[in-house]
Amino acid sequence: MDEKPSPEIDKFTRMTTAPVEKLILSLAAPSIAIMLISALYNMADTYFVGSLGTSVVAAVGIAFPLMAIVQAMGFFFGQGSGNYMARVLGARETEKASRMAVTGLVTGFLIMALMAACGIIFLQPLVDGLGATPTIRPYAAEYIFYILLASPWMVSATVLNQQLRFQGSAAIAMVGMISGAVLNIFLDPLFIFTFKMGIKGAAVATMISQIISFIILFTYGSSRQGNVAINFKHFSPSLSRYIEMFRGGIPALLRQGLASLMTIIINHFAAAYGDAAIAAISITNRLFMFANSIMLGIGQGFQPVCGFNYGAKLYSRVKKGFWFCVKVASAGLFVIAVVLFVFAPQVIAIFRRDDPEVIRIGALGLRLMCGIMPFAAFVIMCNMMTQTMGMALYASFNAVSRQGLFLLPCLLIFTRVFNLGLVGIQLSIPAADILGFFTAIFIMIKVFHILDDDKVSEPQHE
Repeated sequence: MDEKPSPEIDKFTRMTTAPVEKLILSLAAPSIAIMLISALYNMADTYFVGSLGTSVVAAVGIAFPLMAIVQAMGFFFGQGSGNYMARVLGARETEKASRMAVTGLVTGFLIMALMAACGIIFLQPLVDGLGATPTIRPYAAEYIFYILLASPWMVSATVLNQQLRFQGSAAIAMVGMISGAVLNIFLDPLFIFTFKMGIKGAAVATMISQIISFIILFTYGSSRQGNVAINFKHFSPSLSRYIEMFRGGIPALLRQGLASLMTIIINHFAAAYGDAAIAAISITNRLFMFANSIMLGIGQGFQPVCGFNYGAKLYSRVKKGFWFCVKVASAGLFVIAVVLFVFAPQVIAIFRRDDPEVIRIGALGLRLMCGIMPFAAFVIMCNMMTQTMGMALYASFNAVSRQGLFLLPCLLIFTRVFNLGLVGIQLSIPAADILGFFTAIFIMIKVFHILDDDKVSEPQHE
């Protein structure tokens, strides 16, 4: 009697033989749902505190780069361990994947807990460093305190989410992340208005929802058959594992970390134009993140396919998946950009209807972002592909180009050289995106040459 194939073998066969387009879409659907819901609950705090005043909305915006840093830490340990896991699972080395999973999770929690403790000790200097004005400072400090308490659990939930995705279990990852996100949306008005906790209520709602997300992902995800189990006996910190984690995770850390740094710098630039400017930029940033959710979800559906097939040396499937994702994501972003461009004032007014200055500034910034939105798909897919393949140099350069190389010079040129003021701040963002797009083209030409020069004899599965 033939033995039934193990879940690991079934998953390997599916990831390396199923039609690439259908496979990516099946994995992308839950990832898109995760990203959309996550973006919605990131906007929920802004929406629900909108009635509390412009300075309160701006305080949530001041906290945005800090939350981006927390997310960056989650992506660093999650994608750093997950990229490696996808490759070794593609090579059918399950125990290596298990040891990396536990090491990434535990290390991420401990390091974020240490960073959070430092943030709480130096809370006031942290709030000032993030760009708070005197009128924003008390609200930002109250909000950020609870975000710091939640941060180790936020990182851990993100790590588990990423690891599950790279194993091809995006649907399970979706359950955990969406559960927390939906809970946060319901808890926000309860704590803010019913319990009259104000902006503190928004932060407490976020903290509770992130802890619940972690519990669901840990208890449900790691125990499912076919996934790498989280066994703390496999915690195996070693230089070689951290090097692999660094290779796979540093592009995400650089991308998110630099985005956070540049948001802080933009907040400082915008502070000269009042709380309305900071509030408007905060709203447009979160709307842009929401629009990018579809693109990021598609890319996250591509990453496990890329990892498994690159590990199995099926390079034509990797390239086919890349171009499919670029086309679909670009088309989706184009449609979203048109809608947001046409209805920009009405969309901004959802968050701060009683402040015409916030609506005016935010509508212009949103329309400028819409002009370059479809180009972002190629840049992100380039980053995800090179990162998953372990090409840390290319992935890192692509990740830092927009935020690290181009945005600050654009800010200085438009605000200091051309003296365009607040409009110059808003123009610098799409200008940096265009330059980042051309950088990504250069990188992908190099990557495809490498894959073409390293061809192997590939079985025709499709």
